[in-house]
Amino acid sequence: MKNHLKEVRAERKLSQSQLAEMVGVSRNTISSIETGQFNPAAKLALVLCIALDKKFEELFYF
Repeated sequence: MKNHLKEVRAERKLSQSQLAEMVGVSRNTISSIETGQFNPAAKLALVLCIALDKKFEELFYF
């Protein structure tokens, strides 16, 4: 699964650490998701969408 997480995070002027704190994960987890090394579980993907005020299909794609 691919994503626009880095772009959306940058639009919101959030650091990886800030976003990680907002959603309750480590900065390394955010980095791994952004680089495609890790696909978030459905719950984390939903939490990221809520935190960034984006629909799932706006943030993630196949």
